[in-house]
Amino acid sequence: MTAADSIREPGLLSEIYQDVTAKPSTMSLPDRVMTAISRQEDASEVLIKLIQLAVVVIFGVLYAISPKTDAGTAFSPVPYVLGGYFAATVLGLVWALNARLPDWAVYISIVLDMVLLMGLLLSYHIQYEQPASFFLKAPTMLYVFIFIALRSLRFRPRFVLAAGFTAALGWLAMIFYVIRIDPEDSMITRSYVEYLTGNSILIGAEFDKIITILTVTFVLALVLKRGRRLLVQAVAESTAAHDLSRFFDESVATQIRGADHEISAGEGVKCEAAILNVDIRGFTPMAATMPPDDVMCLLAEYQARIVPLIHKHGGTIDKFLGDGIMSTFGAARPSDSYAADALHTVNEIVEVADGWARERKRQGLEPIEINVSVASGPLVFGAVGGQNRLEYTVIGSAVNLAAKLEKHNKALKARAVTTGETFDAAIAQGYRPRGGEDRVATDVQGVAGEQEVVVLCY
Repeated sequence: MTAADSIREPGLLSEIYQDVTAKPSTMSLPDRVMTAISRQEDASEVLIKLIQLAVVVIFGVLYAISPKTDAGTAFSPVPYVLGGYFAATVLGLVWALNARLPDWAVYISIVLDMVLLMGLLLSYHIQYEQPASFFLKAPTMLYVFIFIALRSLRFRPRFVLAAGFTAALGWLAMIFYVIRIDPEDSMITRSYVEYLTGNSILIGAEFDKIITILTVTFVLALVLKRGRRLLVQAVAESTAAHDLSRFFDESVATQIRGADHEISAGEGVKCEAAILNVDIRGFTPMAATMPPDDVMCLLAEYQARIVPLIHKHGGTIDKFLGDGIMSTFGAARPSDSYAADALHTVNEIVEVADGWARERKRQGLEPIEINVSVASGPLVFGAVGGQNRLEYTVIGSAVNLAAKLEKHNKALKARAVTTGETFDAAIAQGYRPRGGEDRVATDVQGVAGEQEVVVLCY
């Protein structure tokens, strides 16, 4: 049974054709997602041109080293075909590097691919002075599948279909040329043996080649159609994930992306960690007298100065609470130096806050005072919330204590405080005090019992 017999089911080809040519449902995707997909396709077009250049160079080398009839005196159009194709491909490469190729340019490129291949095949019976049917058996015909496969790099099934149909029509034209070149001898035979051992033509075998070209084309286009759906979905989800990750700290976003299963509320781990709280002293009454845009600009400037310092020392932003910033060290990203990292961050925050205050004074603006506090201890880090709204956070007595200590700065006339336990843990982890720290026993509002507090900066 020939390949032609293998595709006789009514409507199969038309059904496949409708599937691979159906327009993908990308209308609902944002323009930036479509732009990302287009960038991928533009890069693919450059790759296609580079591969085409490689193919034409291979053809040229093979032609140069192949034996020539009559010491190469017989006419051969190969050099002209290769030269024209090389020039067209270089032009296409320059175009693709500088701008997006329109569809009509891609279709022309597809036609040129097949003209090159068919032109080479057609030259064989001239170059080797053989009957026209000679080139129908040349293995160079297999290059047609390379040119068809090249078009799959664009993730556009219609380009694959165009390449396959062009190749099939080209091969039909070659068969017609062989049959009609000699009106007195069409070279047609019904003997399979005579076909394989001579220069005769077996029509069924030639149509088998056409059916093979079309079958490979439709299968590749069908696979590509499904692959394009996945590409669109992947680009859309990747873009969404990138956008959503901006609403999470990078450490938390990494955990979400790398989770082996869907994260649900109630999942948590126990860890030793430090909690660092920062806020602007007197921000609420200050904001009440400012225009809304000025309030947001002030917060943005403040956060732009503080957040990088937290990240620099391995901290993770847990949440923004108006002017307050709550961050963790050793929770989302386990660390053996969580307390030391937190106190190093405090020192830099105080330095940056001092510099910011001096800068605002020079500008004739009211200086901003910042409060900082650190507490540490055993915490639970995990997901809380409902089915459609989750949040990663930390739970434990150190969270409450850090918040209360931040407010207690005002009572101590300090700017940065920590617990004695955290201070001692930080020293054990390699932290070196700057000197001038005061250790005091004090009652902290909202916390039971007297607390040992270390004032890091007044």
